[in-house]
Formats: sequence, C-alpha cells, structure tokens
Amino acid sequence: MAAPLIQLQDVHLTFGGTPLLAGAELALSEGERICLVGRNGSGKSTLLKIAAGLVEFDRGSRAIAPAATLRYLPQEPDLSGFATTSAFVEAGLTAGDDPYRARYLLERLGLSGEENTAALSGGEARRAALARVLAPSPDILLLDEPTNHLDLPAIEWLEDELRAMRSALVLISHDRRFLEGLSRATVWLDRGRTRRLEQGFGAFEEWRDKVLEEEERDRHKLDRRIAMEEDWVRYGVTARRKRNQGRMARLADLRQQRRDARRSVGQVRMAASEAQASGALVIEASHLSKSFGDNAVVEDFSLRVMRGDRVGIVGPNGSGKTTLLNLLIGRLDPDQGELRLGTNLQIQTLDQRRATLAPQLTLAAFLTDGRGDTISVNGASRHVSGYMRDFLFAPEQLRTPVSVLSGGERGRLMLAKAFAAPSNLLILDEPTNDLDLETLELLQELLADYSGTVLLVSHDRDFIDRVVTSTVLAEGDGRFVEYAGGYSDMVAQRGSGVAPKAPRMSPATPAKATASPARSEPATARRKLSFKEKHALETLPGQISALEERIAMLRNALSDDNLYARDPKRFGELADAMTKAQTDLHAAEETWIELEILRQELGG
Repeated sequence: MAAPLIQLQDVHLTFGGTPLLAGAELALSEGERICLVGRNGSGKSTLLKIAAGLVEFDRGSRAIAPAATLRYLPQEPDLSGFATTSAFVEAGLTAGDDPYRARYLLERLGLSGEENTAALSGGEARRAALARVLAPSPDILLLDEPTNHLDLPAIEWLEDELRAMRSALVLISHDRRFLEGLSRATVWLDRGRTRRLEQGFGAFEEWRDKVLEEEERDRHKLDRRIAMEEDWVRYGVTARRKRNQGRMARLADLRQQRRDARRSVGQVRMAASEAQASGALVIEASHLSKSFGDNAVVEDFSLRVMRGDRVGIVGPNGSGKTTLLNLLIGRLDPDQGELRLGTNLQIQTLDQRRATLAPQLTLAAFLTDGRGDTISVNGASRHVSGYMRDFLFAPEQLRTPVSVLSGGERGRLMLAKAFAAPSNLLILDEPTNDLDLETLELLQELLADYSGTVLLVSHDRDFIDRVVTSTVLAEGDGRFVEYAGGYSDMVAQRGSGVAPKAPRMSPATPAKATASPARSEPATARRKLSFKEKHALETLPGQISALEERIAMLRNALSDDNLYARDPKRFGELADAMTKAQTDLHAAEETWIELEILRQELGG
C-alpha cells in the first residue's frame, strides 16, 4: 500500500475543559476521496484545519509527504489584502501553474475577476475561494462545505470538476448527493474519535446505525454486570466482616467504564404542530406574471396545489424562486393574473434569510414570543427548556442571545419556531442550510408524516427527491414549468438538470462582440435605452436608498426585546414588512445592475 500523502495519528484537542478530539485519526493516500462526516459541533472543521496545519493540537502527530502540495477551503474565506477576485485567485498559483485555469474557474463560478473584494457577498467570496484552491490542481484538497451558497448548476459543475481532478480529496458537506457522487471512503467523527469505512457515503448511514446498535448492546451488558456486582456488594457479604477487595475493585472499574463510555449526543426530536385541515384546494394560480422594471421574473405561470401536495421549486440563483414563492402565498401582488387561496389556511414560513431572528432576543424569548417560560406545542403547554432539548439546545442556552448562535443552531432554532405553531401549509425557503445530516434525515421524516401542504425551495437534490411530489423548474426568462416527481424525475423527463444563468462577460475575456467591431457598431447604433429603462436608471438609486432606510428602521424596531410581550401582532407585521422590503431591495439592486451594464455596453 502506498504511503499516505498526509496522516494524523492519535490527535487530542481540548477547548475550555471539554475534549473535542480524543484520539482522532485521518490518513489520505494518492487519489483517495474521503468524506468526513459527523454532527454539527463534533469537530470536523477543526480536524480539517489540523490537517491543513492551521490549528495546533494538544497531543498526537501530523505528517505530510515531502513536496506534496496542499490547498484548504475554509467555511469563511478571508480575501482582505487583495483588490480584486482575480488578484486573490492568482496569488494562490505557484510557478508552473496555468494562469488561464484561474480565469476559467472564475468565469464558471459566475465571477468576472474584476470584483472588489471589499464589496463581495458571502457567496461571492466563497466562489472566489473555490477558484483559488482548485486552480493549482494540488496533490491534496481539503474542502469544508464547498457547496455552501452555490446553486444547482454550480454544484453539479463542481461535482464534475472534482471528479475529473487527480487530487486526493477530503470533503465536508451536508449535501448527500454531492457526497455520494464523489466519496470512495468515509471517516465518521463521533465523540472525539474517528471510525473509517472503506466505502463511499452511500453505505455510511446503514453502517452507522449498526455501530450504534452494537454500542447500545455493549452498554446494556455493562449495566447488567454492574447491577450483578452491586447486588453482591449489598447482599453477598453479610456473613463477612471484610469485603472482598478484588470484587470491590472490579465494581469500581466497571463504573469507571460506564462513565468513560461517552454516549452519543441526543437526537433532534421534531414534530410539527398541525392545525385543522385546510380546504381541498390550497392554491390556484392562473397566468401570474411579475416584473421588476423591464426584468420579467415570473411570466404567465399557472399552478394548482391540493391539500397534501409537496411542491419543490428549483433553479439557479437569481431566477426568481423566492419571488414565485411569495406570489403563490399572496405575500407579493402579481402584475397580471389571478391567485385564489384555499379556506382555513394557517401558514408557517421558514425564511432563508432568517429575518425574524432578532439578534438581541434570547432563545427563550424568541420561542415563547416573550411570554414566560412555556410554549404551546400541538395544543399542550411545554416548558421551553424541554422543547429546546428536542432540538439539541442545552438548558444553559435558554438565556443565550440569538446573535452568538452558529449557522446550524440558527437553522434548528427557526425549525423549532416554525414547528411549534399550528399550521397546515409550510413554506420552506432553503431549510437545509447549515443543518447536519442527522437533522436533515429527521426533517425529511417529519415532512413525510406531515398531513398538510408544503412549498419548498432548495438546492439539495437528495432532499428534493425524498420530499416533494412535484418539481417546478425555473426555465429562464421568467418561465416556470411543473414536472411530476422529484429532481431526478424532472431530469429524466426533460433530459437535463437545472441550466445556469447566462454568464457575465469578463472585460478580459474575448467575446463575440469584440471579435468583429465593424458588425457591432451598427447594432449598437440601432439599440438605445428605452424611456422606461432611462427612467428606471434615474429613479432606482432613490428607491434603493429608501428601502435600505426602511430595512434599518424595521431591524431597529424588531430588536426591541419587549416587543413580543407588548404587541405580538405588531411584531408579526414588522417581520412581514422586513421580508417584503428585503425582497424588493434585492430585486431593485439586480434591476439597476443589469440596466447599468446595458447602458455601459451601449456607450450611454
């Protein structure tokens, strides 16, 4: 067997008195593709940073093959010190690397290379970081959640790109389809230690369940042995003045074994509070259209949703999925068409931006709307501490501000809030963001048992396949088409997956328009900005400023800790207004950018 390119042995690391890693190991040989899995907070990212040489450990060893090149993708890349995305990516190249590959990767990831790094969104920064680590084609690739902020076309492209590379790979991801497509071995980090399965992620879940069942049997045997020894201590020495010290020592050892056997962390227990059934017809949309300026986001869309349907909406970023969702539930008025909502609807929404998560609220105040320490779940009153435990929050987190929660914890908190309130129509906009694999499984089980109706936006192909009964695809130019079944069924029916939006042209990239100046000049002369486009260019900056001021005002109002208790209806109105303002701001900014690019292309 070839020597590993990188090897970690018996790695120990303790944070704040709690062991995070207790003998963890990782070995990666040439060409291997390993997925690193485990619950949120189990130490996966820390172990990857140790492998990258970025974190010091307390005990153990790290070895890397001489001359092996290594690149590491963090969850939160730092682009400070670089003026543009191309400068950031090219700085990761070494002598002999192909600079044209850096440009190719930037463009495939939707970047021109000229973006100001100080003004990047989190998604754009992550795409630039991906281009930087992939460009050199290193011997070792360590990728921590590479699909975060990527849409379906980008995820599928990245999967193909990694499959074609010769780099050895260690991959952390919550996207099961992505893991199944790339991994050839699985390392499970659980309670500080690692176990290795010489098969890809597709075989992991069945293997994990068997391991946990064996542990439970062993624990049961140990408990029985302790009970037998304790019975001997109490009743087997009544005729003796001195107890058998060997038996006493054995009992002490058994008790120590039970203390040392750190049990698996409890599982999330989800149950949605279901309201009285809605009418048979939930949503009937007829020829809906919605435009922002001259940008047609939804064009002539019709859909009928019946009680119990689970409809998934998929498409590239910026294709109008969230806009369509808001049109279908009446949160956004269409320009044309009619919408009819069914009777007795009780709607609960999980917003991908998590706008209702006021950062200054405590977890208890957020879940109870500031009304003491109890919460109503399925008509029964529960103490908020016990309900929080169902979603893996410790009792000491009861008074923790929302602002200090991790992304995964915020996702679980939003699920806890959405599922506590009675509903018969669930609106889930990117519900899988930051959730670990076990929580995803339980969310799927809950939705399978939910008797109401579900509208879902997601980039997770496996999640869509397991949950939905029909899939609505953004075909482009405002067109949405419904297909029966999940994502895989949609691909089978149309012969392809989600197509990417038309890429932005880089100033440094040769384009058809610059290949023949003589032809482009007459075309430019014929095309001018319309009156509506000129008017939009002049008025949109003012609208954007007004929306930004409104969002700041709403955010300030929602940060009031006592607003829930004083006026819960007012809090709900403000939260809805915040969601609408953020949607309008995003649409206005996108429209202005497109018009400004057009103006520059036309020389206006």
